[in-house]
Amino acid sequence: MPHADNLPFRSRRPSIVAKGGMVATTQPLAAQAGVDILRAGGNAADAAVATAAALAVTEPTSTGLGGDCFALFHDASSKTVQAVNGSGRAPAVLTIDLLAERGISGSFMGGGPEVRPHLVTVPGTTAGWADTIERHGRMTLADVLQPAIRLAEEGFPVSPLIAVYWDEQMPLLEAGPHGDELMIDGHAPRPGEIWRNPGVAAALRLIAEGGPAAFYGGEPGRAIVEVLESLGGVMTLDDLARHHSTFDAPISTTYRGMTVYECPPNGQGLTVLLALNILEGFDIAAMDRDSPQYWHTLIEALRLGFADSRWFVADPAVTDVPVRALLSAEYAERRRALFDPAAANAAHEHGAVAASPAQPAPVAGGSDTVYLTAVDGEGNACSFINSNYAGFGTGIVPRGWGFSMQNRGAGFSLDRDHPNALEGGKRPYHTIIPAMTTYEDGTLHASFGVKGGFMQPPGHVLVLSNMLDRGMTPQEALDAPRFALQPGDAAGSVLLETGIPVETMSALAAIGHDVVPSTNRFAFGTGHAIVRDRESGVLWGGADPRADGTAIGY
Repeated sequence: MPHADNLPFRSRRPSIVAKGGMVATTQPLAAQAGVDILRAGGNAADAAVATAAALAVTEPTSTGLGGDCFALFHDASSKTVQAVNGSGRAPAVLTIDLLAERGISGSFMGGGPEVRPHLVTVPGTTAGWADTIERHGRMTLADVLQPAIRLAEEGFPVSPLIAVYWDEQMPLLEAGPHGDELMIDGHAPRPGEIWRNPGVAAALRLIAEGGPAAFYGGEPGRAIVEVLESLGGVMTLDDLARHHSTFDAPISTTYRGMTVYECPPNGQGLTVLLALNILEGFDIAAMDRDSPQYWHTLIEALRLGFADSRWFVADPAVTDVPVRALLSAEYAERRRALFDPAAANAAHEHGAVAASPAQPAPVAGGSDTVYLTAVDGEGNACSFINSNYAGFGTGIVPRGWGFSMQNRGAGFSLDRDHPNALEGGKRPYHTIIPAMTTYEDGTLHASFGVKGGFMQPPGHVLVLSNMLDRGMTPQEALDAPRFALQPGDAAGSVLLETGIPVETMSALAAIGHDVVPSTNRFAFGTGHAIVRDRESGVLWGGADPRADGTAIGY
C-alpha cells in the first residue's frame, strides 16, 4: 500500500481529449457518475453535483453531507461566471465569551474533546448542491443524486490512496461518537474492499425526495443537533433551518490576457489574485523553471498574498472586506515593491488599504477536500469544491447517518480584534477555492482547482502559470513539482517537492528560505483541470498523479 511519504510517479499520465463533455476528479467512479449525467442530457452544473455527491460516498475521508462547498459556473450563452457559496455559519449563540467560560481560548484548532463540537458550523453541502442545480442545471436534484445513491447502496471497491487516508484517521473515528459507522468490523476499508454506506444512501434518498429541507429540518438535522448537544455543542435546529447559500459575484483579475475568477471572501481565493497581480510584473516565461530565481519569485508573491488574505478575508456579511482596493493595480505595484530578488522574507505584514490593528495571530488550517471540474459540449463549465476540512473533520458522526461533521469553525480567530473573529451566525475563513479562466471575449479557457488547505493558492498559481507562461497542457501543469507554504509558520518554512533540483533548493536556502525538502506527495495537494480550445471546442483534461483520480471524457 502506498504511503504519504513515498508516492513515486512511475508512469506517464496522458492528457485526456474529448469534445462531448468531460469530468475530472480524484475518484474515477465519481468522475464516471458525472459523465453519465452529461450523457443523459445534463449540463456541467448537473454533472458537477452528481460527481460531488458520488465523492461524498467514495471519498468520505475528505467530503460528505457534513461539509461545505463552493462553485463557479461559466454560462456559455451569456459568457458570464457566477459563484455559489455553500459554506455554513457558526451557531447563533456561539461566541468567544462562551468558549472562554468553558476554558477554550487561544488556538481554536487541535484542542481536546471539549473543543470538537464547537468546531462544527452548519453543513452547507446539501443546500449548495440544490442551489447549484436550481440556478444553473437542467435536471432535477433527484435525478442527479441517483448515481451516488447506487454507489452507497450497492457498494464499491475502495481505491488505494483513500484506504491510506482512512486508516490514518482511525484514531479520530475511534474517539467517536458513532465512528464505527465508518468502519468495517472495527477497521478502515482496505484497498479493493467493498464499502457500502446505508446511512448516506438513506440521507441522499431523503434529499432527492424532499430537497434540503428534508435534511436540515428532518431526521438527519435532528441527529446532528442531538449528537452535538451530547458533547456540549450549542447548534440548534433553528441554526440549521436558517441556513442558506449566497450568490455573490466572483472576484477576478487578469493574468497574461486571461480573466482569472475566484469565489469572493469568506474564501481565500483572494490570495491567488493578489499573487497573480504581483507576478504580472515579472517575465516568468523567461525564467528557467529550475532556477532559484523562478521559485523565489513565486514563493514571495504568495507570501505577500497570504499576508493580506490572512488578515482581510472574513465573512463579508459581517465585516467589510476591501476587495476592490486590494486588487487594484496601484496596490499591486506597492506590494511588488516589497519583493527583494536577493533575500527571502517570511514576515510580510498586511497592507494598509483599510484601517486595521496590528498583525494578528494566525488562523488555524486543515487540508482534506475534494475538487472536481465538469465541462459540457456547449462550453458551460462548473468548477466545484467540497470539503470536511481536516479529513473526517471532527470525526463526530450523527447516529445512523454514516457521515462525519466538518470542523470548519477552526477557521475562525479567537482574537476579538481580528476581522475574522468568531461570532454567532458568522462564516469562517475558508480554505477551499475553485478557479476558472476566460478569454478576453468571455468564452471559457479553463476550469481548474487544487485541493489541500493552504496549499490551494500556491497550487492555483503554479498550475495556471505552467499553462499560461510555459504553454503546458493541463496534465503537464499538474504533473510539475510544487512548493507549499503554511501561513503563520513562525519559521516561514517552505516545502519543496521532489523533482525540484537539489542545487535549486540549496540556493534558496542560501538567500534565507527555510527549505524543507519533501517526498510527501500529499502535502502538495491534488488538482484537476480542463481546458477548452476556443476554436474547435475540444476539451483537454488533466488529473493529478498525487491522487487516484482521472479525467473522463466522451
